[in-house]
Amino acid sequence: MSAKLIVYPPDEQGWRKVRYDGVAIGVAHRPSDIRVFLAAAGLENAEDVDLTDPDFVEWRGAGPRRGIPLPEAISAPA
Repeated sequence: MSAKLIVYPPDEQGWRKVRYDGVAIGVAHRPSDIRVFLAAAGLENAEDVDLTDPDFVEWRGAGPRRGIPLPEAISAPA
């Protein structure tokens, strides 16, 4: 099963294109942006989406640590 949410590599300013279910839904700079886009796309409980779930989200390119910080729960230790 492929991920329904795809977050593309960051551009020079750190912005990432985001697609959900094959449709471009926005350009994000932080995880909260992605959740807003998902809610606008009609996903129920978008604020609770686990952005680290590889069955749901595919981080392309540099990964989630560049351009968009990881959610607090999985941030790298200090």
